[in-house]
Amino acid sequence: METDSIRSNHLESWINRFLAHLRDERRLSHNSLKAYQRDLSQFHNHLQERGEDFLQLTAHHLRDFVAQRHRKGAASGSIQRNLSAIRTFYSYLIREQEIDYNPATGVSAPKGERRLPATLDVDQMDSLLAGDEDDPLLIRDHAMFELIYSSGLRLSELANVDCRDINFSDSTIRVLGKGSKERVLPVGRKAQEVIRQWMTARQQMAAEKEQALFVSRRGSRIAVRTIQQRLEQLAKNSGMERRVHPHMLRHSFASHLLESSGNLRAVQEMLGHENISTTQIYTHLDFQHLAEVYDRAHPRAKQKSKKGTFSPSGRKDHSN
Repeated sequence: METDSIRSNHLESWINRFLAHLRDERRLSHNSLKAYQRDLSQFHNHLQERGEDFLQLTAHHLRDFVAQRHRKGAASGSIQRNLSAIRTFYSYLIREQEIDYNPATGVSAPKGERRLPATLDVDQMDSLLAGDEDDPLLIRDHAMFELIYSSGLRLSELANVDCRDINFSDSTIRVLGKGSKERVLPVGRKAQEVIRQWMTARQQMAAEKEQALFVSRRGSRIAVRTIQQRLEQLAKNSGMERRVHPHMLRHSFASHLLESSGNLRAVQEMLGHENISTTQIYTHLDFQHLAEVYDRAHPRAKQKSKKGTFSPSGRKDHSN
């Protein structure tokens, strides 16, 4: 029992050093650090239950961990994230010369059903962003959501944007994404118009020396949760029956841009995806759209509905 306690403390010490490395050297975001901490805590608990030494593990032990997580109902994506954290942790141990091999190499999660991201169609986006407001908070909300849809920002990227990051002279915005990777993205005309309107209103709300582009009613940088709540309320006020979240606007940006351009590589760069396989999910959305066109329009297709056909722009045509 005493040996188990010493072993557990040793692992916990190394996990803490690894998290400090991610924070101080790799400068990961607070949310990313929490995710690593959560994944490694699950791994730590598993090893404690098994009485296993983290420095003596093999791929067999890691597959046992995967099997246990799967039996407990963890989704494939969650298990993949667990393994990614463990793999990175052991890479750090190798760098620190604490171990000379990575037991997580080659271990994979069971394949799960790939869920297509939820999106809004063009008409729904037009309805959501149709506001012409006078209230400063509503102007701010309109500017935030126009910017996400215009440039494909993540929620955390939107919250972290500073005033100096937007450049109206060349219609771009600079954002700091995952892994502290910087992207410079185009900003559309409509988004620029409403952001300029917000920046005028912002002068009456922002605290002195506050750098954030989007601020709360208290004058400080707006919180991620507040952005989520404001979008949910806007969707309800627009008459939408479905729940709308900020990432849905990012998904809609990617889907509509890919549908119009067909340029998967450009969409990958704008979204800040490290691997193009992550971006390819939007090709499935595009195929789904084409399948709907076929089912509704082709004379040999099974006519599932006569509510209208779809034009290439994604808008319904009720002229038939």
